[in-house]
Amino acid sequence: MRTLALVTASGAALLTAGTPAPVTLAVAGKPDPALTAPAPRPVRPAVPLALVAQVHRAPARAHRSEPAPAPARGRASAGVGAADLLARVSACEQVSNGTYRTDETTPATVPVCEVGGAVFWKADLDVDCDGRTTAACNPGTDPAFHGDTAFHTSDGRPLDAEKLPYVVVPAPSGTWDYAKSGIRGGGVAAVVRGEKVEYAVVGDVGPERIIGEASYATAKSLGIDPDPSSGGAPSGVTYILFKDSRVSPVEDHEAAVRTGRALAEEFVRGDQGVFRKQRRPPGRTGGTFETRPRVR
Repeated sequence: MRTLALVTASGAALLTAGTPAPVTLAVAGKPDPALTAPAPRPVRPAVPLALVAQVHRAPARAHRSEPAPAPARGRASAGVGAADLLARVSACEQVSNGTYRTDETTPATVPVCEVGGAVFWKADLDVDCDGRTTAACNPGTDPAFHGDTAFHTSDGRPLDAEKLPYVVVPAPSGTWDYAKSGIRGGGVAAVVRGEKVEYAVVGDVGPERIIGEASYATAKSLGIDPDPSSGGAPSGVTYILFKDSRVSPVEDHEAAVRTGRALAEEFVRGDQGVFRKQRRPPGRTGGTFETRPRVR
């Protein structure tokens, strides 16, 4: 059976035979005020971070000999993936005056490197449980527990290693001074293991000669056993710290993730520039953050 379809084109009606095709109509009109984005909120002043002079002890810990998973090619999700970041740090321009140990009993083989607007190193992951006493982090679960961290929350308390992803930098020494490389408390870091990326903050300072340590929460998010006594990873962890970056308050993990993703995009593209403070996105109600302006 043949059917008749009425099609309008250029104002004329044409009568044709055949299968009717769907017609999509678009109606122009004024934008709906309900869909208009609200004006951004004013920026609150950043809360300064206090550096505690005492540096926690980091004794040698036994790692479970689990192999690090191989990074997948391409992007595991929207935006920058682990493989993109690892490709960017494939070559090392050393900025440290020497190398670091990963534990007290291992030889010093890990340099601090620089590329673009970041410094990085590739090491193990010792679990840092220092800071606030919690069910997972306390003297009973961690024989080396220290109830403080080098940098504090906005209300002056130690960081919560069980909940907050943070990384540990070595104490300043003749080998390397993190502050001279534009790294500071609350600075943003990307920690990569296999296909996983966790955005964290610089939250604690460790011994002068040892590198490769992150909080309980960081280890857990990367799929690493977070037990402070027997967990951690023996190798395969890359720490990328973005220069002159900071989120405030330091405990605002959502701000660290948001800022980290933006910095990672520019880092992978090879953009350079100086970090500057930005207005909070529409709808944000807390904290301040910093990003790098795009400069080609």
